[in-house]
Amino acid sequence: MTLDVTWAVKWLTLSAQAMAEHRVELIELDRAIGDSDHGENMDRGFQAVLDKLAETPPETPGAALKLTAMALMSKVGGAAGPLYGTAFLRAATALGDAAYVDAPALAAALGAARDGIVARGKAESGDKTMVDAWTPAVEAAMAAAGDGDTLAVLIAAAEAAEAGAVATDPLVARKGRASYLGERSAGHRDPGAASSALILRAAAGAAA
Repeated sequence: MTLDVTWAVKWLTLSAQAMAEHRVELIELDRAIGDSDHGENMDRGFQAVLDKLAETPPETPGAALKLTAMALMSKVGGAAGPLYGTAFLRAATALGDAAYVDAPALAAALGAARDGIVARGKAESGDKTMVDAWTPAVEAAMAAAGDGDTLAVLIAAAEAAEAGAVATDPLVARKGRASYLGERSAGHRDPGAASSALILRAAAGAAA
């Protein structure tokens, strides 16, 4: 099964719904180790994405992701805006102008998104950041892509991201505001990893 712009728009719509539904949860996670604004920022950012999609309906998946990048960079405060903006922009670039996305292209786009986050945030696995959700997601997506099933790629990515987010609980933060807490950051889930898992689960939901 290949994915088209209808899937991309549904993914972003479901992501916006997830941010609204989990806004308070993300705020609480960020209150423990950050500055309490992640849930509010992500909700506001994805509502801006919906507005942009309505204003200028995209014609390709890549165009939808590029529009998302621009909206998030302009509306999401803190580190999340540039990180997510870069992720969606790199994914959009990877997809190019293609009308349809197959499994290998999808896995490559997720990899490009992760690489953008790493390049922008200078974080690596184990630093207790959203990279801890994205890297296992990309690895799972790459492993699943050989079968040619885009839904399987997205489900594998979502499940790995969710497990990766949970795995940040015991970690001591080495990057970002949470790193200022040192050992006290252990025992709390990284909010960026949590929101990443929600976004990747929305991508799978849109393809189901």
